[in-house]
Amino acid sequence: MTQRRLLASPAYLGLSAQAKALITLLQRHWTPAGPVGFGVRQAEQEIPCSRTLAMRVFNELVEAGFIVLVDESLFCSRTQSKTRTWRLTWMPCWNNKAPSNEWEKPKLSILTGLKTIPVALPQVSNMDHCSH
Repeated sequence: MTQRRLLASPAYLGLSAQAKALITLLQRHWTPAGPVGFGVRQAEQEIPCSRTLAMRVFNELVEAGFIVLVDESLFCSRTQSKTRTWRLTWMPCWNNKAPSNEWEKPKLSILTGLKTIPVALPQVSNMDHCSH
């Protein structure tokens, strides 16, 4: 079940439709046992969308503070491959730590000429919050 405060938050309401779909897909795969393994290829199939859009949607959720990369993907034809793994910041961590809720934390903006660039405030690394 997704929290009402998350669903009503400006951070969530400002997401694209595909990012909202990806949040639901990621939560469906969440377990208290460890980070969520979910990759671009899987997002392409389940949203559905193009590879480029799937990559953009993952970046959108990272920038908004909803997900944090735990482990990068690895593909090797001779050894076992693995998908990217993510920590969902609105869900408890696998080592019984409370959600970090980065999506609730304020973001700074830097005005550069005519462009405003969002800048996340310094955060605790994913390894500091949830260790393996």
